[in-house]
Amino acid sequence: MSRRFRLWLLALAAALSLSGCGYNEFQRLDEQVKASWSEVLNQYQRRADLIPNIVATVKGEAGFEQDTLTKVVEARARATSINATPELVNDPQAFARFQQAQGELTGALSRLMVVVEQYPQLKANAAFQDLRVQLEGTENRITVARNRYIKTVAEYNVLARSFPTNLTAMVFSYEPKPSFTVAN
Repeated sequence: MSRRFRLWLLALAAALSLSGCGYNEFQRLDEQVKASWSEVLNQYQRRADLIPNIVATVKGEAGFEQDTLTKVVEARARATSINATPELVNDPQAFARFQQAQGELTGALSRLMVVVEQYPQLKANAAFQDLRVQLEGTENRITVARNRYIKTVAEYNVLARSFPTNLTAMVFSYEPKPSFTVAN
């Protein structure tokens, strides 16, 4: 056998062995994870952008509990202080901090909405009602975006843990990605 023929056979064998390794599937799913994560971030940003308007509207109500508003503003500041990049999904500790901060903001907003029920004038305020509807819609969008992210991460993680693609994952350091968890 000539040297050229052996090299050709080696290249053919390498191509055939790599065709079932899942490398391209890892690339496809990694891009899907990044895209679905970006949508989650977009919806969280939409919510963060609504909060100053909600706080300003509520602040106008005489006698409203300042402590409740302060907690919402502080929770928003913590949530938006985390640099939420697509790479965040590759760092489980940073992902957990981000998830915790968003959970705190969700809790603070929920408490705010409960307190608002005690203020009939505020409940009747058309601007506040519009903001409340926008916030509810945004919370629904966050849920949908998170569910898409969870589904995409599950597909990626199954690929990273299944044989024989787990061998490719080991070679190229494709670690399973963190998913959202339910907070109490």
